Amino acid sequence: MIDLQGKKLVLGVTGGVAAYKAAELVRLLGKAGAEVHVVLTEAGARFVGAPTFQALSGNPVWTDLWDARMDNGMAHIDLSRDADAILVAPATADFIAKLAQGRADDLLSTLCLARDCPLLLAPAMNRQMWEHPATRRNAATVAADGAVLFGPAAGDQACGEIGMGRMEEPEELLERTLAFFTPKQLVGRKVVLTAGPTFEAIDPVRGITNSSSGKMGYALAGACARAGAEVVLVSGPVALPVPQGARRVPAASALQMREAVLAALPGADVFIGVAAVADYRPAESAEHKIKKSAADRSLALTPNPDILAEVAALPDAPFCVGFAAESRDLDTYAEGKRRNKKLPLLVGNLVGDGLGGDDNTIILYDDAGRHPLPRAPKAELAQHIVTHLAALLDARAASGKVV
Repeated sequence: MIDLQGKKLVLGVTGGVAAYKAAELVRLLGKAGAEVHVVLTEAGARFVGAPTFQALSGNPVWTDLWDARMDNGMAHIDLSRDADAILVAPATADFIAKLAQGRADDLLSTLCLARDCPLLLAPAMNRQMWEHPATRRNAATVAADGAVLFGPAAGDQACGEIGMGRMEEPEELLERTLAFFTPKQLVGRKVVLTAGPTFEAIDPVRGITNSSSGKMGYALAGACARAGAEVVLVSGPVALPVPQGARRVPAASALQMREAVLAALPGADVFIGVAAVADYRPAESAEHKIKKSAADRSLALTPNPDILAEVAALPDAPFCVGFAAESRDLDTYAEGKRRNKKLPLLVGNLVGDGLGGDDNTIILYDDAGRHPLPRAPKAELAQHIVTHLAALLDARAASGKVV
């Protein structure tokens, strides 16, 4: 995932035990394509040393307002001038207080005061410190001054207490940073999408299912949320974290998925059917486990509802996007599915190109033709799908159609 390619970020690390998480955050930001320059306060260096951040970022670490490496002696000016954002993680109660008061007594606080780029803060402190009226006032002040707060989160704290104040995990902060820089192409839209397989019970322990990891659906849910949409993710049984900004509704079987989709549809602008819904289910599901026997056993099947076709046929149907995974003749089957279900957009792929993996090769089909995308991580492909979807929505709105 290279969503931060070309971005320069200044990462400030202040004196909290959550500084250990900042090391992993540097690695994740770099993996996402960002150029990361770490500014370490004196207190922050008591938790994690400069060599660690230098090794992970590949860049020198800055600690001193008077650092001689900057020819003009103005590190507090030059470091932020070409930065796309300053992210402080952890941002302690003391540091937030400094920002609220406009103090500048070290390199990081001076950078934040002299910046002309966005300031992002990830608060981290004991729950009582976060709940103290002074801290809440300071946090409100820096937010009113334009800073963006990522968190804090609730949970176990290093002091042994439980509550609000802990810094969000590095993966969550990466997701928030990605969302911050993602163009809000779907702002004001509601997107309902399905993901994962369905499980059609034969008995309490056996069932019929389709092979699906859910990775593409979850990546697309995350991309829609980062683009500003309200996202309802109707998910079959998968072992994936819920994308930040999405609301997950579990649905094990096709019938449960249909019910959840129809319940979520009111107000939806877009429906995306990514899930690998089983085409058939047992005509009857046994209440108790069927015992193994030597006799031949047959299983009567009945068709499952076609959720995508049903939604697309509604009188007030949202903009519908389908997915087609084929083993051969992709163009024929994918375009045929799109036309039969009257879908404005369909995403097709060959199962051998990415089923269950992290990468895929896909082709977008719409009224203008086929649009192949090069092989890429599913998170990156999801962003391309969102961009294409947003363009189609804008074009439909410009033509006077309701979307």
